[in-house]
Amino acid sequence: MFINIVEFPPIKEGKDAEFKGWFKESNAAFMKYDGFISRRLLVSDKGSYAAIVEHRSKDTFMKMHTSKEHAILRAKGDLLMDGNPKPHFYDVVDL
Repeated sequence: MFINIVEFPPIKEGKDAEFKGWFKESNAAFMKYDGFISRRLLVSDKGSYAAIVEHRSKDTFMKMHTSKEHAILRAKGDLLMDGNPKPHFYDVVDL
């Protein structure tokens, strides 16, 4: 399994509800992609957001991540954030 953990930059003033709506909208779009397992929004005790994205493989993740639909949704989300998200990529270790 392939995991992407995204640290979101601060959300623009007054855009928190819109950000959560954008995340829900993008989840609905991304769940249609082959290999998608889950995508969850996290909030820290300090109010910052992160997401955990689970995919069957890096290949299935990259097909979604490089799609036209992802580019459109990313641009929409960028309008709500002060900065760029920071992605971190992992493969699950089977023990």
